[in-house]
Amino acid sequence: MKNKILGAHIAILVGNLIWGINNPITKSLISGSISPYTLAFFRLAGACLLFWTASIFTTKEKVKKSDMILLFFASIFGLVVNQLLNTVGLSMTSPIDASIIVATLPIVTMILAAIILKEPITLMKVMGVLVGACGAVLLISSNHPTTSGESNLWGNLIVFSAAIAFGLYLTLFKAVISRYSATTCMKWMFLFATVISFPFSISGVMSTNYGAMTLNVYLEIGFVVVGATYIGYTFIQIAQRHLRPTTLSMYNYLQPIVASLVAVQMGIASFGIEKAVAAILVFAGVYIVTQSKSKAQLDAEKVTKKGRAEKLTTDIHPN
Repeated sequence: MKNKILGAHIAILVGNLIWGINNPITKSLISGSISPYTLAFFRLAGACLLFWTASIFTTKEKVKKSDMILLFFASIFGLVVNQLLNTVGLSMTSPIDASIIVATLPIVTMILAAIILKEPITLMKVMGVLVGACGAVLLISSNHPTTSGESNLWGNLIVFSAAIAFGLYLTLFKAVISRYSATTCMKWMFLFATVISFPFSISGVMSTNYGAMTLNVYLEIGFVVVGATYIGYTFIQIAQRHLRPTTLSMYNYLQPIVASLVAVQMGIASFGIEKAVAAILVFAGVYIVTQSKSKAQLDAEKVTKKGRAEKLTTDIHPN
């Protein structure tokens, strides 16, 4: 079991590293080469094709009708709403605002998990979330002089809606995701998402001037589809089987760190003491949250304490 937990942490880590690299690439694409709706559709349709192709070479799993309905709604929250709103919102607002809003995901997820799954909001969990949030905000603020884009209220609200949708996905659908393999879950979810998003995207897909695109643009689209979507969601689904929603969302704080390092590599930002401190805070926050106790652990402790108390009573007052 420990190996599975470790593997889940590695999966969510790699998934968020990929998504961090994807942020500046997506912003670059939707700033001039392709519309947000078109890029979102390419992500969904491209990943759908890849997952169904992969399913040919994996063990076939029969999904129950009731679980198929759950996967349909999971695709709406985790893919359609999240992808469309996040991409559209990012095209309307500044990367700084979008990054700050996305950094609220662990807080949103912690609250949703407490309401829906009755997961306890422990002091350690709150401390971890806040420490990580401080690191994310410090990093984002340190990037201010080198980040372009204007703040936009509607864009910010759209990005926040996308964060809420993903928080609901992590919280509501953990059980059904845990019952099937990553490929089985993702092939159905991306199929549903592709069909649902088609009416919103077909106009942009048809009107795009593909001949004017450079090779670099096609390579960037390829990375978004294969790396950020197919590989990224595969790893997220693997992690979702074994980790709590709040722990999953905490790794989201890594994305601005990775995006910042990519910007440094591209020569449009520098790495200083603020970024180093921010990275330390983020990793510290993730560690603190992973050390907090889950509802199952707290319940088990109560049962153990009750058993010990009953045994002590029996020893003192034997029948």
